Amino acid sequence: MFISTCMRALSGAALAAALLPALAAAGHAAAVKRPFSLPPSADLSYSIKARQHGLSLNGDSLTTWRAGDGKYAFASETRAALFGKILENKSEGGIDEYGLAPALSYEKRFRKEPSSTTFKRDGKVIVFGDSDESYPIKGGEQDRNSAPWQLLALARGAPDKFTPGSEWTFFVAGRRDAEPWVFKVLKQESVHTGEGEVNAVHLVKAPPPDAQGQQVDLWLAPSLDWYPVRLRFADSDGDYVEQTLEKISKK
Repeated sequence: MFISTCMRALSGAALAAALLPALAAAGHAAAVKRPFSLPPSADLSYSIKARQHGLSLNGDSLTTWRAGDGKYAFASETRAALFGKILENKSEGGIDEYGLAPALSYEKRFRKEPSSTTFKRDGKVIVFGDSDESYPIKGGEQDRNSAPWQLLALARGAPDKFTPGSEWTFFVAGRRDAEPWVFKVLKQESVHTGEGEVNAVHLVKAPPPDAQGQQVDLWLAPSLDWYPVRLRFADSDGDYVEQTLEKISKK
């Protein structure tokens, strides 16, 4: 009885896992076209606290953001004392009527193999280096690196819309598949940064119910061109990286 119950539970879990990509694709529609304003090109330096594979780490992170001539490029490197580089992220692509239009996303985590996700614009399909899944490009899709920057571009385009309780949805490609991400505005909070004390809009993207996705918290500062002044990325296994802004250098 116990074994058969476990088998049914496992079968149900396996079925749910198999159906997740199909369910995500079924709910995948072109994004709503909204006003957006890309932030100026800049280098942003952050201090970091992290937990990776059970280890508590401190270090620093440098984000480079470039936008112009119909293109954008994002790159971030996070380093920790004794361990060196623990995280590297990149996203690059063009600009279209929806905002950021990624072409390639790259991620390399500490002690893990790198992964890439490609948005084949000519074929209108998203493909993954770590799986055989694919999704059609319908408009407005993002990757995990570009999504926060698309969000702040929308905030710059319509700041009066970013009120507590408002929600902002993107279809976001990860390492192996894609799913809707819903960012919810929580409230205004004061954040201590290297640029001084600033008021920031706190947004959270929680994983879907019963899913093992990544939770993302963002604090965007209207007085600093809506750049992220704090970011926290938390995985279901307890690993996280939290970044706090130290310096902005406009380019």
